Amino acid sequence: MNYDQTASSGLSPAVAIIFGVIYVAFIVFEIAAYWKVFAKAGRPGWGAIIPFYNIYLMIKVAGRPGWWLILYIIPIVNFVIHLIVSLDIARNFGKGSGFGVLGLWLFSFIGFPILGFGSAQYQGPRPAQQY
Repeated sequence: MNYDQTASSGLSPAVAIIFGVIYVAFIVFEIAAYWKVFAKAGRPGWGAIIPFYNIYLMIKVAGRPGWWLILYIIPIVNFVIHLIVSLDIARNFGKGSGFGVLGLWLFSFIGFPILGFGSAQYQGPRPAQQY
């Protein structure tokens, strides 16, 4: 009997390189989108590439106090805080709460490019309202 066996090492190097290039392109696109959003809000766009500072800038664009950055490191609380910040950013760009929840909270990889590269203008923090 012949028991020839071949071992597969998973993805071929070519496939891994293709996925890697696509991943890097996606990350660069997202950084550019955040950069544009921050620039529209009068904040330094380069802050999009600095870890934790980019979260701080999102909080400031939302019109919330900077100490909310601490709340982002508390498990479960960070989900609620990020939802509030997303809703505030949407409102400050003239968008509704639906865009805040779907576009910025759940699908931020779609929502932030829409804000950054679209025609939305930053209107600044506005008085709180019911969501």
